[in-house]
Amino acid sequence: MFKRHYVTLIMLSFMVFGCSSRHTPAPVVESKTTVSVGSKTKSSIKSSTYQVKKGETLYSIAFRASSDVRTIASLNNLAPPYRIFPGQKLKISGSPSKPRANKPSAKNSTKSSGTTTKNSNKKPIATNKKQEYGKTASGQKTSKKPTATASNFSQKIRRWLWPNQGKVIATFSTAPQGNKGIDIAGNRGDRIKAAADGRVVYAGSALRGYGNLVIIKHNDDYLSAYAHNDQILVKEQQAVKAGDVIAKMGDSDAQRVMLHFEVRFRGKSVNPLKYLPKR
Repeated sequence: MFKRHYVTLIMLSFMVFGCSSRHTPAPVVESKTTVSVGSKTKSSIKSSTYQVKKGETLYSIAFRASSDVRTIASLNNLAPPYRIFPGQKLKISGSPSKPRANKPSAKNSTKSSGTTTKNSNKKPIATNKKQEYGKTASGQKTSKKPTATASNFSQKIRRWLWPNQGKVIATFSTAPQGNKGIDIAGNRGDRIKAAADGRVVYAGSALRGYGNLVIIKHNDDYLSAYAHNDQILVKEQQAVKAGDVIAKMGDSDAQRVMLHFEVRFRGKSVNPLKYLPKR
C-alpha cells in the first residue's frame, strides 16, 4: 500500500515539473503561407554585367534592369536593331566598351605614308564628288542643327487607351518592392489591347514574376508591358495599333487572373494612371 502511494507521488511530481519547465507556448506551424498579389519578387538585374539567356531581347534585359535600352546599347556598342545572342556578356552599367580597331603595322604605315607623299599633288577622291553624306565638295562636314532628341524633349504619345476595362485592384507604388504598374482584374480569356501604337519588342515568358509577357515600344521614350497573359497573340517586331488585341488575360506566374500593366519612360517605371484616360 505504501509502495503504491509512493509511486503515485513520484509520477505527480514529474507531471508538475514538466508543466512548470515550459515558459513559452508551443510553436504553431502554418500549413500554407499567403502572399499578397503583386508582392512577388520580379527578376530584376542589379549587377553591372549580365549574360544573355535564350529567348531574351535587349529590350527585355533593359526592362529587368530598369534601364533605357539605348544606354545598354551604347555601353556595348550595339546598333539597331540591337541583335544579341545567348551566352553574350553585356555591360549593364559602367563605361562604354571600346570598339576594336585594326591598327596598321609599321610596314603598312610607312608604305601608306610614302604613297601619300608621292600622290600629294592629286586631289582627294572626296573632292571630286558632289555633296553627300553630310559633306561639302571640299570634304568638310556641314554643321547640321541637331534635331530634338530624347535627352532634351519627351516624345509624347498621341493617345493612350486602357488595355482592359476591368477593375483596378492594385495601383502604382514608388516603394522599392512596390507595384511598378497597375493590376486589372478580369476573367480568363478577356482581351488585352495595345495601349498605344508601337512595335512588339518582346513576347515570351523568360522574365520570372511576369509570366507570359508582351513589351511594346511606342517611341524612343516609352514602353508598355502586359504581364500574366494566358495567351500571347503577337510576335516580336510586329507593328501594332492602339486598341489591337495582343493577348488574352490569364494568371501565368500570378495568384489570380489579372493583367499587370506597366509604362516605362526611358527605362524607369512611371504611374500608368497619369497617362491613361479618366474613366
